[in-house]
Amino acid sequence: MLVYLPLIFEIVLYMFLSATFIQLLYYTLIFSRIIFSKNKKITDKKEPVSVIICARNEAENLINFLPTILEQKYPDFEVIVVNDSSRDDTKTILAQFQNKYKNLYFTNIDREENYLTGKKLALTVGIKAAKNEILLFTDADCIIDSEFWIENMQSKFTENIDIVLGYGGYSKVKGFLNRIIRYDTLFVAIQYFNLALIRQPYMGVGRNMAYRKSLFFKNKGFASHLTLQSGDDDLFVNQNADKKNTAIITEKNSFTHSKPKIKFKHWIIQKKRHFSTFKHYKFKHKFLLGFELFSRILFYISFILLISTNNYFIFVLSAFLLRQFIYLIVISQTSKKLNEQGLVILGMFFDFIFPTLNFMIYLSNIFSRSKIKWK
Repeated sequence: MLVYLPLIFEIVLYMFLSATFIQLLYYTLIFSRIIFSKNKKITDKKEPVSVIICARNEAENLINFLPTILEQKYPDFEVIVVNDSSRDDTKTILAQFQNKYKNLYFTNIDREENYLTGKKLALTVGIKAAKNEILLFTDADCIIDSEFWIENMQSKFTENIDIVLGYGGYSKVKGFLNRIIRYDTLFVAIQYFNLALIRQPYMGVGRNMAYRKSLFFKNKGFASHLTLQSGDDDLFVNQNADKKNTAIITEKNSFTHSKPKIKFKHWIIQKKRHFSTFKHYKFKHKFLLGFELFSRILFYISFILLISTNNYFIFVLSAFLLRQFIYLIVISQTSKKLNEQGLVILGMFFDFIFPTLNFMIYLSNIFSRSKIKWK
């Protein structure tokens, strides 16, 4: 047995070097692109915009956040709120707002409590009601960071651009869970922004994205994944975005922030809902994301095996520190660009634990029989 130990450690070393090389390729050639991206407006033309919000039992959030949308500094826009079977005062609140804001329109969907069609029915109703070509989406619990949000999101549309991906973060509050949520959101943004920049757009977040109404109906809306509870944002982008029709925006005046979950189990449920659509992504996107995740897991496991046995110590440690240095540069600069504070110090810890955590959540989705609701 002892005869084979040097050979085993040599194999592990090659695994470590391969994983390190792959990680360096991802972080230098792909994940760093957002750092150097420019936020210049593509056009100064201000086309009419329809903002669409789906709300279920969101009376309090609508009171707090809807005025920041209705009072945007933009010449021509409407706000459509779809009240999806709310049991609170959402309908009453919307009627009161409509008396004050003439650009607010709302419609009500009444259905049985156990009739699970997800958010897609409400979105489709709102899209059909919209009178404008450019549709801008956010959630009822989203805080709009600027009164120029609509202007910035719209500024990326041109004759060839059909989809604009924005950043939808989570508000900063005290607690370790909040840092987990914000880091996860940051890293997902690093993935979908940078893949869009290499002309491989694969997802967006419904908290802050826009696309053309004609694109929605041309591609039959959500018809191909209507039976899935999730996918109204990421699967729609995955199936309809291409290397020419998608743009991103990282201007701070285009950001939104949502109320974060305050209990770990509620965040896990949210993550399970997001993961439920991954298997429906195009193969090339699953490969790009999965290959990075696999190489990261292999990188950490092989490093631990080599360093704990004191094999190739200086060489292995040097390669490990190089990858961590590049990683921290990308995380710190992207955090600065997306206005996320206090995540860099814990970045390496999260980078180590998230592959395992995400894999466990993904497995739980495979074996779980429970239905996933959007609200």
